[in-house]
Amino acid sequence: MNYIIRPATRKELCIPIEWAAKEGWNPGLFDARAFYSTDPQGFLLGLLDGEPIASISSVAYDSSFGFLGFYIVKPEYRDKGYGIQIWNAAIKHLPTQNIGLDGVLAQQENYKKSGFKLAYRNIRYEGMGTSAHQVDNPSVIPLSSIQFEQLFKYDNQVFPTSRSVFLKEWIKQSESLAVAYQKDGNLLGYGMVRKCRIGYKVGPLFADNKDIADVLFQKMRSFVGQDKQIFLDTPGVNKSAILLAEKYGMKPVFETARMYTKDVPKVQLKKVFGVTTFELG
Repeated sequence: MNYIIRPATRKELCIPIEWAAKEGWNPGLFDARAFYSTDPQGFLLGLLDGEPIASISSVAYDSSFGFLGFYIVKPEYRDKGYGIQIWNAAIKHLPTQNIGLDGVLAQQENYKKSGFKLAYRNIRYEGMGTSAHQVDNPSVIPLSSIQFEQLFKYDNQVFPTSRSVFLKEWIKQSESLAVAYQKDGNLLGYGMVRKCRIGYKVGPLFADNKDIADVLFQKMRSFVGQDKQIFLDTPGVNKSAILLAEKYGMKPVFETARMYTKDVPKVQLKKVFGVTTFELG
């Protein structure tokens, strides 16, 4: 039997996304474009006699930082050595980078064997949108009305490296709402909520403080609407983020272990109320 590992084409990216949906990871409906544009060589498929049986994303943002995701082997091919082969290929794609991942808690020990160290937990909260019309806040404006350079500078405070290619695609997804909080010409927070297989996911939600995060989150809940699910992925080390989720009756439904191969990036986690995505960080 012939097992080949190679980069997925843009069209083939639908394969691991579909597998992720079957695993219950609830991918966004329009994530693929932003994902693929970030690193077209970073989405690997393992093919056995031409049939895709394994996947992993190994996205290089630049020479200093990369992120792993979509590590999936079809159930009938697990425990046969195919997974570790595609894992090793993914690590090889990021030779100089500090590599991050959001892994399921049960796999922490395996990741440690590959040199990953636990930084903190991320906790996914599930709640409901609202039909309540929020009082318009003049500081909350469409993200598209912000100069990209201003957005880029803010994002650099809270993400481990520059990600302009990703951001430009991410914030213009269909069936999403991207908003900013601007006061006296200063950007003090921004966020986005997007349509997923089930309900909507917030990601990211970055803000200078809990009050700004709350205002942005209210706007997102209104966009989602009543009787529709909304998910918020919070860093467990940001207690204000957890309190925000609890304020709206959201319940924890899933956790990941955020791990890195090198030192934990020096980002302002107190401003991270919602992780952008478990697949790309």
